[in-house]
Amino acid sequence: MPSLLQDCERLFGSNDLYSVLGVRRTAGEAEVRRGYHKTSLKVHPDRVTEEEKAEATEKFQVLGKVYSVLNDKDQRALYDEQGIVEDESDAISQDRNWEEYWRLLFKKITVEDIKEYEKKYKGSEEERADIIQAYMDFEGDMDDIMCSVILASIEDEPRIKAIIQKAIKKKEVPGYDAFLKESKKKSDQRKKRAHEEAVEAEAMKKEIGLGDGEDDLRALIQKRHQDKQKDVDDFMAQLEAKYCNNTKKGGKKSATSKKGKK
Repeated sequence: MPSLLQDCERLFGSNDLYSVLGVRRTAGEAEVRRGYHKTSLKVHPDRVTEEEKAEATEKFQVLGKVYSVLNDKDQRALYDEQGIVEDESDAISQDRNWEEYWRLLFKKITVEDIKEYEKKYKGSEEERADIIQAYMDFEGDMDDIMCSVILASIEDEPRIKAIIQKAIKKKEVPGYDAFLKESKKKSDQRKKRAHEEAVEAEAMKKEIGLGDGEDDLRALIQKRHQDKQKDVDDFMAQLEAKYCNNTKKGGKKSATSKKGKK
């Protein structure tokens, strides 16, 4: 029977567990978790065509094993130090129901769940850290920052800018020209786009009578983005991983990777 590393090479073109999940070797538990969620969404058996289901199922199972190794302190240490994986370990047991394991980690979310999470997230230290990280990642470009910070709306922009300005004043971050010297024209264009998206979203709600389910939420996000499926999956992966960060975990033990510039 092929080893986990051989399966990774065959199915994902790499036997590096971190590369398979798209995370850094220094990634903490949260980044590993989110990398697993984002990658597994692309091959989830319920989200592919019937012709792709067999291969997707195999990839999905392998991703579960990869996550289990990197989420287990002892198994990860062994892999980091010696580059090997104990294929007979409990962490990657062959008889585990990986879809059930995945659902224990990532519950389906609804619009109401998001509203509840938003109340706790906005104004929190977690949000501030995300804002500062986005500012550094995108070197002060507010267009990218507003797209990157989860749940950020145009109404939040003055507050987000104030958080960044305070961090610059305290010399926690450099003062990038893209932020300090942003033109009024660019700012106005961002507000105009946000307004147009809001109008479209509201019209869609009325047109098809959106409810509070995950599918309704996915349809709404698709309506608001041009690069539909990628934006939807990225957003849902980021939000679900954050929202579900404290849910019950499967197995013996049971997450935002840094975005590149657009």
